[in-house]
Amino acid sequence: MNIRFYNARILTMQDTKLVEGELHVKDGKISYIGSENEPDVKWDREIDCKRNLLLPGFKNAHTHSGMTLMRTYADGLPLQEWLETKIFPLEAKMSPSDVALLSKLAILEYLTSGVTAVFDMYLTPESIADAFIECGMRLVQVSGINKFGPTLEVLEERYNKLNGVNDLTSFKLGFHAEYTCDRELLEKISELAHKYHAPVYTHNSETRKEVFECRQRYGMTPTVFLNSLGMFDYGGGGYHCVHFSDEDIEVFKNRGLSVVTNPGSNTKLASGIAPVKRFLQEGINVAIGTDGPSSNNCLDMFKEMSLVFSLSNIREEDASSVDGVDVLKMATIGGAKAMGLNDCDVLSVGKWADLIMIDMHQPNMQPENDIVRNLVYSGSKQNVKLTMVAGKILYEDGKFNIGTDPEVIYREANDILRRLT
Repeated sequence: MNIRFYNARILTMQDTKLVEGELHVKDGKISYIGSENEPDVKWDREIDCKRNLLLPGFKNAHTHSGMTLMRTYADGLPLQEWLETKIFPLEAKMSPSDVALLSKLAILEYLTSGVTAVFDMYLTPESIADAFIECGMRLVQVSGINKFGPTLEVLEERYNKLNGVNDLTSFKLGFHAEYTCDRELLEKISELAHKYHAPVYTHNSETRKEVFECRQRYGMTPTVFLNSLGMFDYGGGGYHCVHFSDEDIEVFKNRGLSVVTNPGSNTKLASGIAPVKRFLQEGINVAIGTDGPSSNNCLDMFKEMSLVFSLSNIREEDASSVDGVDVLKMATIGGAKAMGLNDCDVLSVGKWADLIMIDMHQPNMQPENDIVRNLVYSGSKQNVKLTMVAGKILYEDGKFNIGTDPEVIYREANDILRRLT
């Protein structure tokens, strides 16, 4: 479709200056940003933005979408007990079709929060990819391989099978965590990364216990140990990264790795507060993820942005430890960089039209002292009027356009819950 957005304020995220005027979308990509209408163009739709704000969609850079099943299912436990006694046993019962349906439930929630792409790690990548493609949602997947499965052969097969399928989905090498993998498996994953010159991603230093036990096993922190295996020779990153040493930070800085911070999950599970200010000072790319809807429990990027700056202020005892502009960059271009989405990181001609419209005609967005910072400090899901992925409007004014009735998804999700629990 050819869509014209006019009477808009546009935050491209190439800088923080607002562009007054129009944004045009042709064949899924941005064709024009400026002050005037293109002559002699037949538009399928023309949208009066009424001076609302257009900006790149948020990139949820770490999540487990299919865990919508476990929302509020096992609250109140520390991470490893939560995983081993509650989550892993229930996940063992889930079928690929269960995971696909539960991923669609997550997609609905992502869209209401202005998320246009997610970095997902979960059980059945093939069915997850099908679900996202059916809904028109952008997906980057990463392997969660561990000592319980799948095999390395399956991991490599998925890497080759799930990349290049279409413009909406891709697949990265990764593993669940150092503490769920033995050394031999980790060495084999590193060999695979070298074979394909591929980045690798994993849960990293989420809890003190994780770091302590890794030191006992190998005499090193998880980051330093994995780096010693050549795991990050081609880049990648870590999720959480709460308990980092100076040496860990040097590894991430020197290897050009991305940190994906997950403040909602880390506070719920009492894992700690990541040193976001230090990461930024060291020039490390920082992205934001919600983590899964069982450890969070919601998939709300506005909540995560609020927690990033407020928790950093508490940790540093400094009310200006992280600026709102930096937080917005983390949620958009920082996430895109971590996920390898260089073709939809900012609003620019030739990039995919992955964008959102923010309703400025709401009391929490007024007065307009500083629109960009106000979006981070005061914005909420109620301000998301429209979410577009690859030029297709998937959510607008409370209504979804993903090819499935949300009520059907809700009903089937509850059917799965009753059957498996």
